[in-house]
Amino acid sequence: MTKRNQLRIKYIFAFGLLLLVEVMIALYVHDAFVRPYVGDMLVVILVYSFARIFIPERCRLLPLYVFLFAAGVEVLQYFKLVHVLGLEHNRFLRIVLGSVFDIKDIVCYGVGVILLEVYERAKRRNKNPLQ
Repeated sequence: MTKRNQLRIKYIFAFGLLLLVEVMIALYVHDAFVRPYVGDMLVVILVYSFARIFIPERCRLLPLYVFLFAAGVEVLQYFKLVHVLGLEHNRFLRIVLGSVFDIKDIVCYGVGVILLEVYERAKRRNKNPLQ
């Protein structure tokens, strides 16, 4: 098995685990910290893990792209995208796309991306240049 495929498998596993954690948070955690803040930090790591399945090589700007994507989705919430598309009655899409803009969410995305970058740099110091 090639290094690229080994990396893909690791990121598939990470994506699946993070998706499970996010679903559990969405369904069972109704507090004022984990759901709104930790969930938002984890969602950028989830998106990053998903992207790395298809881009297993090092992509230096991928954390930035993930942040811009997440912030873009948040900005679309400001413009009430769910209502514009007529999806306000679809609970699943309302949760996935979000329906309430909050600048704190963008801050949480930033923290998640910083954690990703710290992880990636630490990993590069200890591993090969493919990662």
